[in-house]
Amino acid sequence: MPTTPADIRKQASDKMAKSLETLKSNLGKVRTGRAHAGLLDHLRVDYYGTPTPINQVANVTLADARTIGVQPYEKKMVTVIEKAIRDSDLGVNPATSGDMIRVPMPMLTEERRKELVKVVRGESEDAKVAIRNVRRDANTALKELAKKQDLPEDDEKRAQDEIQKLTDKAVADIDKMLAEKEKELLAV
Repeated sequence: MPTTPADIRKQASDKMAKSLETLKSNLGKVRTGRAHAGLLDHLRVDYYGTPTPINQVANVTLADARTIGVQPYEKKMVTVIEKAIRDSDLGVNPATSGDMIRVPMPMLTEERRKELVKVVRGESEDAKVAIRNVRRDANTALKELAKKQDLPEDDEKRAQDEIQKLTDKAVADIDKMLAEKEKELLAV
């Protein structure tokens, strides 16, 4: 349990940073028209009974701007990786030639772009809710600390203002990430 307003502020700051990192990761999974190797990072395949990320059982590269190349380290993994990519939520259809898997990225339709913008907005709203929850928890902890330690009202108010500034900055960062991703999605 934090014992000073500075501890509470640090804890809130760390939690907000984690929420921003989670949002950044989630936005990275929403694909645009371009291919990038990170699109397959969240996919896992069964490797000797262990769910393993594709990038640990294969070399994932960009063949060109619209194609991801996946070269498994072991020949028997080709079909397993191909199935994992096909069954994923990415909406792509991998093609295998020998022991190389090519994953072409289809063009996004205007309708699909708008759906993805809605998904991105939902992700950013979830992140804002998480940030506000951190603020609420921090303010509650400050109030409890003020009761227990006879913290002067001025100090409590100053600490709450600092927490609010952290919250405002985190929300601004979320809005900035959202605007960038929307711009990226709507660019043809």
